[in-house]
Amino acid sequence: MKIEGKLIRAGKWWAVEIPLLQIYTQGKSRKNAYFMAKDAIESIIDNPGFTVTVTEGPADTFMVGSSNDTLLMALALKQQRSSHHLSVRDVAKNLGSNSPTAYSRYEQGKVRPSLDKFSQLLKAIDQSLEPVLTVM
Repeated sequence: MKIEGKLIRAGKWWAVEIPLLQIYTQGKSRKNAYFMAKDAIESIIDNPGFTVTVTEGPADTFMVGSSNDTLLMALALKQQRSSHHLSVRDVAKNLGSNSPTAYSRYEQGKVRPSLDKFSQLLKAIDQSLEPVLTVM
């Protein structure tokens, strides 16, 4: 699984946006900006052995991959839920469940959702959220 990011030149700096992960950082060069994106994700996940790869895409886009897609999806869910000011209980309710524990297992990276389930979980946070697949 790869998640798309955007690179924006801002004067002498390169701004990095990874909207699905709610990560925004910057670097003094393209290479440094990619490093900062990688470092930000690895620091947030903070799991031994977890590594991120950043690959240039077309125009000013890039793709973020990882050694553990389950943890990357967990981060996306947690960041999106938090940015929408929802509790785990709120998302569980939106899923039609009385058990916030079932949903929280996805955010903790204990359960890997299928792509359909990942999409369903994102929509429980916000109906407009949807993963975008890119073939490279």
